[in-house]
Amino acid sequence: MNQWKIYGILTAVMIVWGFNLASVKYMVAFVDPVTLTAFRILLAGLSVIGILAGFKMLRWPAKSDWKYIFLGSLLNVVGHHYFLSNGLSLTTGSNAGLILGTGPMLTAVLVSLIMRNVPSRLQWLGVVVGFAGVAATVLVGNGAATGLNLGDIFVFLSILAQVLSYIVIANAARSLDPRLLTGYMFIVGATVLFIISLIQEPGEIRAFAAVPTSFWVAFLFSAMLGTAVGHMLYNYSIGQAGPTKAAIFMNLNTVFSLVGASVILNEQITAGHLYGLVLIVIGVLFGSGAAEDLLKKRKKRLSQ
Repeated sequence: MNQWKIYGILTAVMIVWGFNLASVKYMVAFVDPVTLTAFRILLAGLSVIGILAGFKMLRWPAKSDWKYIFLGSLLNVVGHHYFLSNGLSLTTGSNAGLILGTGPMLTAVLVSLIMRNVPSRLQWLGVVVGFAGVAATVLVGNGAATGLNLGDIFVFLSILAQVLSYIVIANAARSLDPRLLTGYMFIVGATVLFIISLIQEPGEIRAFAAVPTSFWVAFLFSAMLGTAVGHMLYNYSIGQAGPTKAAIFMNLNTVFSLVGASVILNEQITAGHLYGLVLIVIGVLFGSGAAEDLLKKRKKRLSQ
């Protein structure tokens, strides 16, 4: 597929994900996070399977693909969504959106380390600046006196789990269509999350009976569009562009998360949040290697 079409898909996904974050934050006020997530991911998985069946792309994975499905579901579904939904019940949507913005930086550095390429000085500088942005965001959201919020830690763990899953997805894409991988990961992950919810939140399934209509609107948007279509397209883009390039677009997710927090949750976006955003974006540009690539291209042009 044309590179610009992939970039267009990634941009659209980031807009949806930005508003999806605020939607999940809204829903955890009515249903406890793990129970909510188990059913939201199950609907997302069934939606992906239904879409792929409609396009006659559905097939049973090969025996060798199942290791990627199980590992991907534990990281991308169970780990990511468990910590994200719990984190959103304890912190603000704007804080969560900014912390999730460290994804591109973490992706680039972890890929470099796993591939045994030592990150450059500029990449390490990006890591430091990016984490400074996260620190500024956390202090703005919680007040300097209260320090780090458990919800912020959970959100950071969620993005770390997701970043690790991107490396699994990139490897799986060599033999299994990432869109198909997404559907199976969701079904397996939702099953595990449902078992966890029965232990951690017994009887919480009854809470669905008392939710308002607006909850179901947010639930359908989040499960079918934000999670099913969003992850299916994003995982497909990872297979086409690679995890590092795809992750750079998560900068836009950060911006639209702030917009969603303001529009849906009526959260106040302060100057401190914007300072944190600027630091995270700078951190991502350096940490992902994008700034380094631009400098090399500029030097090459000047030398010609």
